[in-house]
Amino acid sequence: MSCVGDALDFGDKTLKIKAATLDDLRYALSMGARDFARAPLFGLFFGGFFALGGIALTYGIFVLGILWLAYPLIIGFSLIGPFIATGLYDVSRRLEADQSLNWPDILLVIWKQHRREFGWMAFVTLFIFWIWMYQIRTLVAVFFGSSGFASLERFLEAVFTTDTGLTFLIVGHLVGAVISLILFSLTVISCPLLLDRNIDFVTAMVTSIRTVLASPIVMLGWGSFVVVCVLLAAVPAFAGLLVVLPVLGHATWHLYKRLVSDQSST
Repeated sequence: MSCVGDALDFGDKTLKIKAATLDDLRYALSMGARDFARAPLFGLFFGGFFALGGIALTYGIFVLGILWLAYPLIIGFSLIGPFIATGLYDVSRRLEADQSLNWPDILLVIWKQHRREFGWMAFVTLFIFWIWMYQIRTLVAVFFGSSGFASLERFLEAVFTTDTGLTFLIVGHLVGAVISLILFSLTVISCPLLLDRNIDFVTAMVTSIRTVLASPIVMLGWGSFVVVCVLLAAVPAFAGLLVVLPVLGHATWHLYKRLVSDQSST
C-alpha cells in the first residue's frame, strides 16, 4: 500500500478519497432516512439492540453506585456506534444493489465479520472505549481523591460549585475530545469499508483517517452531530435510539460510498 495524493494505492486499484461537503452530509442523512423508511424492522431491531446495551450499562453503574459515570458513558457509547451499526450497513448495501432483505442473510453476514478483519477493528474500538472510561476514573482520582462520592448529588455539587470541579470539567472535556477525535477518525469510514471490501483493518483505519483529514471541519462537524443526536436520543431511556441509530447508521454507509471510490491505477 502506498499513498498517492488524496488516494491510497493497492497495486491494481486505487481508493480515491473525496473531501466531504455539507451537501454530502445532507445527502447521506436523506438517504439514511430513506433506507430506514424502506426497511424499518431492521432499523428498529438494531436500534433496539443498541438501546438495550445502553440500558444495561446504565443499570450496571446504578447498581455499582457510580452514576456520575453516566454522562461520559453515554458519550463513549455513541463513539462505538459505527461498529455496532454493521448490520445497517449491510441493509443499505443490499438496498443499493436491489438485493432481497432477509434476516438469515443479514445476520449471517454480521456473524462472518468476526472471522475477518472486523474482529481486530472491534478490539481497537473497545480498547479505546476502555481508555475513555479509565481516564475519567483517573481524572476523578486526581482532582477529588480516591474516596469517591456518596451520591450523584454530592458529585454534582463538587463539580459545579468548586474551583477544583470546574477545572476537572475543563480538563476532562479536553482529554475526552482528543480520545473522541482519535476513535471517530479511526472508525467513521473503516467499519463500512471493511464490510464492503476485502482489505485489512490497518488499511481501513488509514483510509478513515485520511478521509477525515481531507475535510476536517466538515467531518468533525459530522462527528459532533452524531454525538449530540445520540445524547438526545438517550434522554428518554435510550428509546430515541430506535430511530436515531438506524438513520445515522444508514447515513454512514452512504457517506462512505460518497467519499471513497475505486479508480484504476495508471
